[in-house]
Amino acid sequence: MEFAGIGGFIILVLDIWAIVSVLGSGASTGSKVLWTLLIIVLPVLGFIIWLIAGPKSSRATI
Repeated sequence: MEFAGIGGFIILVLDIWAIVSVLGSGASTGSKVLWTLLIIVLPVLGFIIWLIAGPKSSRATI
């Protein structure tokens, strides 16, 4: 039972990270709304799809 709570918390943290990254991306407003809704409605699958094909953050990575 405790593992389910920890797993849910990890998914929540990853989804919040994904939503913040989507909102910080250079994508259009409509695209940001659609990605955010996908992540909220389908937390695990939406996160995986975003990870593979979602808009990237506007911050440069070194």
